[in-house]
Amino acid sequence: MTYLVTGGAGFIGSHLVETLLKKGQTVRVLDNFATGKRANLEEIIARNRIAAGDPRLTVIEGDIRDPKVCAEAVRGVDYVLHQAALPSVPRSIADPVGTTAVNVTGTLNLLWAAKEAKVKRFVFASSSSVYGDTPVLPKVESIPPNPLSPYAVSKLAGEQFCKVFHRAYGLPTVALRYFNVYGPRQDPESQYAAVIPRFVSALKAGKTVTIYGDGKQSRDFTFIDDCVRANLLACRSRHAVGEAIFLLGAVAAPHHDQRALRGDRPSPQGVRRAGVRRGAPRRRQTLPGRPAPRGDAAGLPTENRHQRRPETRGGMVVTGWVTARWSRGR
Repeated sequence: MTYLVTGGAGFIGSHLVETLLKKGQTVRVLDNFATGKRANLEEIIARNRIAAGDPRLTVIEGDIRDPKVCAEAVRGVDYVLHQAALPSVPRSIADPVGTTAVNVTGTLNLLWAAKEAKVKRFVFASSSSVYGDTPVLPKVESIPPNPLSPYAVSKLAGEQFCKVFHRAYGLPTVALRYFNVYGPRQDPESQYAAVIPRFVSALKAGKTVTIYGDGKQSRDFTFIDDCVRANLLACRSRHAVGEAIFLLGAVAAPHHDQRALRGDRPSPQGVRRAGVRRGAPRRRQTLPGRPAPRGDAAGLPTENRHQRRPETRGGMVVTGWVTARWSRGR
């Protein structure tokens, strides 16, 4: 089978590429390298001993805002795993036009190309940000979205286009709402870096981890391997088509729970694979008088809620997906 991974040089996309190659699949990558890193693909090529011209991996440098590029990339593929996007809530607030052009128009271009190419499945990477500040916990698929940023609106628009293309054209589509995916290759130096790579980077350097607010905020963090597995299951499940929007998460932990920082959860590899040694000294400070305005515990702008936690049983029942279980450290 041939898979197209858009954004294949990015954090999540590169893990999808590597896993598919290890499974013996043929992979095509479409990336304009605006946020993706060539080093991610170079690492995969070296690790899997892929020579120049090897048909197992084709890299197309192009932009999903160009319909011709999308048509070329989709031609002859069986599955599309659409990860390409301009990520980040704060980036979208600074540049809503750019975010919309990539995340909405780019997605529409790919859907049309996929429809024309008669692909077997189109899997769309959505986001928990579509919920905004909805207070209901846990989050379920049926909760009405309440997007509070251009990024969230763009992801919700992508979901709706997926539904329409299934209803109007018969294109098999699935949308997955990611909840805070983390793992190796996530860039802690980016100004849009998520909380876990920032915390892990500080711990590895022996620096103090600063937590804004009272430290009792919680988020559901999804390890990258779980995210990859869910995408591949979404390609195969007979029931996960059209109306289906599944929530990808594990179990929420308060930011002040240092077991999460030690890597004792949510999976045995977890944060430990990022290089934090078990037993290494942990230092943190909470700043109860300094909540970040509309921000998270790391002081990063977002549609903030004290908790954001999904109910994932729908995805488990329909696709067979099960997250890594949280385990107590020893």
